[in-house]
Amino acid sequence: MMFNMPTLPYAHNALEPVISQATIDFHYGKHLQTYVNNLNNLVPGTAFEGKTLEEIVATAPDGPVFNNAGQVLNHTFYFLQFAPSPARHEPEGPLADAIRRDFGSFDNFKKEFTAAATSLFGSGWAWLSADKDGKLHITKEANGSNPLRAGLTPLLTFDVWEHAYYLDYQNRRADHLQALWSIIDWPTVEERFK
Repeated sequence: MMFNMPTLPYAHNALEPVISQATIDFHYGKHLQTYVNNLNNLVPGTAFEGKTLEEIVATAPDGPVFNNAGQVLNHTFYFLQFAPSPARHEPEGPLADAIRRDFGSFDNFKKEFTAAATSLFGSGWAWLSADKDGKLHITKEANGSNPLRAGLTPLLTFDVWEHAYYLDYQNRRADHLQALWSIIDWPTVEERFK
């Protein structure tokens, strides 16, 4: 099994001004492509050959296979959750109900999620995930880790590695994170919650 780059559902310049074409070209075109290439070179001949990306991330010990698989999975979630002109800026249906139940309101959820992403020390990811009972959790994952490792279902993520925003925002991580809310494709996130 070879791992492939996710196909972006938008042009490289379509997320501007939130995410520039230059950032997509580097972040997606170079960083993610390197993780995909590395994973395809590392997996053959190991116990992970023939496994899905999710199986590798959930079970691999820390090390090169896990690091690269985690980055491929995380970036795939990240890039596929955006839309240039989202039809709406809030979730609907069961996900919206769960957010109100577990965080009090959508605005409070956004505040808590943004705070988690802003305060993550170093490189990593902020995640919204659901447990087996449908309860929502916000977690901070270092480097290439993913909530799958804790038995959670990942729904939404913000990448806080500097390469995700530095070309556009320099050291203004909080400004970048605030801008991301305007390009979330909520139907994609809702589908992950089903």
